Amino acid sequence: MSHQRIASRVTGVSAHVAEHAMTVEQVEARVVASSDGFTPPTGVLGRLTGVRRIHHAGAGTQASDLAAAAGWRTLHHLGLEPADVDLLVFASASQDLVEPATAHIVADLLGARCPVMDVKNACNSWLNGVQVAEALIGTGVYQRVLVVTGEMPSRAARWSVRDAAQFVESVPGYTMSDAGAAGLVERAESGARGEILHRWFGAESRHWSVGQLPAGGTRHPRDLDKTYFVMDGTRLRQAFDSVDVEEIHRALKADGLGVEDFAAVAVHQVAMPYLDVFAGRLGLRRDLVVETLPDHGNCASATLPLQWQQIEQRDLARPGDPVLLVGLAGGISVGTMAVRW
Repeated sequence: MSHQRIASRVTGVSAHVAEHAMTVEQVEARVVASSDGFTPPTGVLGRLTGVRRIHHAGAGTQASDLAAAAGWRTLHHLGLEPADVDLLVFASASQDLVEPATAHIVADLLGARCPVMDVKNACNSWLNGVQVAEALIGTGVYQRVLVVTGEMPSRAARWSVRDAAQFVESVPGYTMSDAGAAGLVERAESGARGEILHRWFGAESRHWSVGQLPAGGTRHPRDLDKTYFVMDGTRLRQAFDSVDVEEIHRALKADGLGVEDFAAVAVHQVAMPYLDVFAGRLGLRRDLVVETLPDHGNCASATLPLQWQQIEQRDLARPGDPVLLVGLAGGISVGTMAVRW
């Protein structure tokens, strides 16, 4: 016997970057001041990535604080209380502690007493959190799921650099921003604003070693030198180039959609040159892609909700238009989700 899918929608999406802004010139100057004789080429970060500015939170701020602040905004905007939430999902590359789940800390900050869980998949974490929420709503387990993220990559940036090779592998840490975001996933009638129209996820996990933050797990439980981001940018691009974009097109087509149908597109962004390449490979109209990287840096899993918020604030889509979210993450993971605006 076939069962009709229970429709879900995403609503009340909010995002914010941390309060302290740094230009990439200031970032480079901090590397020089913290290193023993190493000086990166002037302006190299901007040339490589297109980033102009990043955001760092204060020393007393945690990933859970950024997530809880966004959660409060989402609930307030929707006229809801924490007691109205059936499940809280903390979906982030960052975490306060290895144990317990950071979702517990966020729930405590919000005063929520619902079940909680963490979802982690690098920069696709928030999108995967929405995926999990939709699936649980679809089975009738929950009615409302609050999906939050709190990203604090600033804590893993290496400021004291030994040489050019170490600087190059540390570049991701210099272009990432601390940020928080939240969105409510709830049961909805078909045709509702925010309705999830499409979802597809894939992975090329043979490339897992391309980018890492190694410390804290069983491989490197106490090695301080493993507490910094390391990434091979050339291998990362090769890994994303290995993604079969025709799979994305086939998945969209199965849901009655094509890349030409979208009024606006949110894409996770690591470097502006590669954003151009990836948009071209996927056949996206470049003027429809919302840019956040130059002024806000790589906000990890808060990137897509930040772009969602910009689509809303700038009226880039009309009610009823389909909007596409494209997630790209270390691992390597890819995901697409389409919603009705």
